Amino acid sequence: MKTFEELGVAPDILHAIEELGYENPMPVQEQVIPFLLQGTNSDLIALAQTGTGKTAAFGLPILQKIDVKNKQPQALILCPTRELCLQIAGDLSDYSKYIDGLRILPVYGGSSIESQINTLKKGVHVVVATPGRLVDLINRKTVKLSGVQNVILDEADEMLNMGFSESIDAILAEVPTEKNTLLFSATMPPEIARITKKYMKEAEEIVIGTKNEGAKNVKHVYFMVHAKDKYLALKRIADYYPNIYGIIFCRTRRETQEIADKLMQDGYNADSLHGDLSQAQRDSVMQKFRIRNLQLLVATDVAARGLDVDDLTHIINYGLPDDIESYTHRSGRTGRAGKSGTSIAIIHVKEKGKVREIEKNIGKKFEARPVPSGSQICEKQLFNLVDKIEKVKVNEEEIAAYLPPIIRKLEWLSQEDLIKRIVSFEFDRLIDYYSSAKEIEQPDERSDRKKDRADHFGSKGRDRNGGGRRSAESGYARMFINVGKTDGLYPNVLIEFINQNVPGRVAIGKIDLMKTFSFFDVEERSAKTVMKALSGEQFMGRKVSVEIAQDSPSSERGSSRSSRGGGGRYRGDDQSNRGGKKRW
Repeated sequence: MKTFEELGVAPDILHAIEELGYENPMPVQEQVIPFLLQGTNSDLIALAQTGTGKTAAFGLPILQKIDVKNKQPQALILCPTRELCLQIAGDLSDYSKYIDGLRILPVYGGSSIESQINTLKKGVHVVVATPGRLVDLINRKTVKLSGVQNVILDEADEMLNMGFSESIDAILAEVPTEKNTLLFSATMPPEIARITKKYMKEAEEIVIGTKNEGAKNVKHVYFMVHAKDKYLALKRIADYYPNIYGIIFCRTRRETQEIADKLMQDGYNADSLHGDLSQAQRDSVMQKFRIRNLQLLVATDVAARGLDVDDLTHIINYGLPDDIESYTHRSGRTGRAGKSGTSIAIIHVKEKGKVREIEKNIGKKFEARPVPSGSQICEKQLFNLVDKIEKVKVNEEEIAAYLPPIIRKLEWLSQEDLIKRIVSFEFDRLIDYYSSAKEIEQPDERSDRKKDRADHFGSKGRDRNGGGRRSAESGYARMFINVGKTDGLYPNVLIEFINQNVPGRVAIGKIDLMKTFSFFDVEERSAKTVMKALSGEQFMGRKVSVEIAQDSPSSERGSSRSSRGGGGRYRGDDQSNRGGKKRW
């Protein structure tokens, strides 16, 4: 293993990073630092997970090549979020502590653009920017990129996921042709290939690990539950790991806030992080989490970008993301800096296929586990308490004066009685809760669909009341949709889904929810509009299919997909297409 000095890092930068505790280069640093210091105009694509030391890999050589006397931008670093922008700028400032006169400017939205313009006028050497704000400055002609020698695209895949493709094109069109371009990405989607082909010349590629591979020190686990039990399962998982310090990822801002509120109401040390918070609120939450005043952070994918914490023990996927790249980013936030971590997914039956897709992509198997029982949780918590008591450092001098009266007060208690009271004092609430809590039912993957059909149609195509399948009321059409309770569908959720995706006002009648599919009534005149608007949309990672039931007034006769007895084509099968862009 080489040292930073052997890689060619200058003494003033070596002095700074030694003070920061840097000892030996990480793999990505060993490969990138010499490449950037060699001085030729060449391009590099580096595929590496978050937390592998990327900032120092590009930051140290870039700072070393700056001509401090030339007060114009010589290095440009693009990143997806304000938080990451500030983090990179802060790290570069630390590395350049002993380089007199070197100026670094973070450029991002949500802050005074006038202040940023004034700083640019005074002269800066390195610009760290989010694409949107930098394009704004370019359009105002207040930033000149003609002197840029090094361009870094950090977390390029995430910038593309956030819709910055056009902004990146506009920015790269402003920098000189002769330059070094470095692209850092955790994954390699097709859009990255387009950028590399357009703006990079015969780029060298280095891979730390394997393309799209999850972090090596991360264990992948899933707990399968019914949709209605997801929150109860989350609580049990949090209780089963007493020292958990992690992020719970949710799919939407609303779900993020709801889960965080529930956890806080139930006494957990948690808070939320999502796009509906003000910048001041976001900064406050992130700071509390960094210093461990919070044990659990409930967040959306975008809001958590740039939150750089090395000691996370767990990542919990309250809902699996639509794309595998997002799962890779999530799980890569634990198991960093050589430490181990666990990525947990709380899934329902229909997400089993998505788990298999992720396994194939990251080259690792998920471990299927049952949700911890109440007795297992209490045992884990109790032994954690015992472990803490054993490791308490006793300051004999400070407590000596208080011990005699305390000993006299408790001397009538035997050792066993004293232990019992300590345990009861600490855990009565937890033990009481789990002594009366019902265990969470484990879904039977094979029987769920058969049970749905039997519940709704009966063995001969009849409903559970003995009558035929219920028809729509007069003036209404009966609609079939291929999602149900297992997918998290409930009447209020279905109504909101329809309102968000169907233009105009739609009158909704009766709703019948099954486990794996559902029926609902809409005005007959709106039936085809509803069918066209909802079909193909995404709901909880599944491609939605909506049809007009054959016994409905609006159904067309002679369909090639005719009904075949009790329920016919309404099989509730899992032929979901998980491609496309999520809208729900």
